[in-house]
Amino acid sequence: MHARARAGGHIHTSQLEPESALYNGQTSYQGNLIGNLLFIMKTSYKKGFTLIELLVVIAIIGILSSIVLASLNSARQKGRDARRIADIKQIQLALELYYDAHSQYPTSALYGTNLVSEGFISTLPKDPSTAADYSYSGLQGSASTAATCGSYHLGATLETSGHTALASDADAPATDTICTGGGTNFAGGSDGLVYDVKP
Repeated sequence: MHARARAGGHIHTSQLEPESALYNGQTSYQGNLIGNLLFIMKTSYKKGFTLIELLVVIAIIGILSSIVLASLNSARQKGRDARRIADIKQIQLALELYYDAHSQYPTSALYGTNLVSEGFISTLPKDPSTAADYSYSGLQGSASTAATCGSYHLGATLETSGHTALASDADAPATDTICTGGGTNFAGGSDGLVYDVKP
């Protein structure tokens, strides 16, 4: 009891402070103080990423990126190889149309001009990666003399080793006889990447 009124040595209960009110006031104050401290602790302390966690995340992102880039590069190589094979087949068709009209295949010089100028093909396809002409050689083949190109050797260098098309191409050697003006021959199976065809 914090306040006492003395009258003849007796304590008048009517003058006492209500003990329950004082107790309740202390309890409310203490509760508010603890609540405020907890709020401050929660708002002032927020857990972040540790350095090790950040390094692990960065490493995982790097590994995934390298896998995606490798897959993308492989897909692009296969796409360019498919384009090369389609180009070779398109040129083959133009060469056969030229043969039907001239009874021989074009020389190396005429291959790059007459196939287009005579309307056998709209444009002469080029390698999608280097923009270079595909390899072409005019060969004597079954012709009686080298003055006539009775055959040819046409090829493209692929990027994908072990491509399925390489199992069914000509793999012709570079020793076949060149016709007059036929250019320079090349080996079809020299490095395992040349896709080559003959009539």
